[in-house]
Amino acid sequence: MNSDLNPNLERTLESAVVMCWKDLMHGAQAGVIHIEYSFLPIGSLDYLKIWASVTRGHWLLACEYWGSANTFHETGVRFDNGYESEELAHILEPVMQHQNSFVLPENLGRQGLLQISTPTSEESTAAAKMINDALRHLSLPLLKPAAA
Repeated sequence: MNSDLNPNLERTLESAVVMCWKDLMHGAQAGVIHIEYSFLPIGSLDYLKIWASVTRGHWLLACEYWGSANTFHETGVRFDNGYESEELAHILEPVMQHQNSFVLPENLGRQGLLQISTPTSEESTAAAKMINDALRHLSLPLLKPAAA
């Protein structure tokens, strides 16, 4: 895999969250999102969980993606605690299913965690471009620009 040509998975996940910020904040003006992920022994991601906080110290599971099923969960994207985002699901499914098309984070033998603060309008615009570039890289339909 040529890392110069493939998008970075962590940046793509961050951009997906930024694009869907309003869905994840439930109308709050500001907040923080955590993306937690874990590796399989083969080096790809087994799952990711997206946690939302609009009140300091209070976190709700908004969304999770599992790459394999077991008795506790199915594969794919699932929303929780009243969260829903068709756009986020549309991004996460192909990105997670085609991880080998991205530069994966280094497996440091522990869970990974990304923290995303309330994005600026410039960050939102950059995130939309990055997601469309990533979807184009996967030969998938592009998303419509988010309304400002």
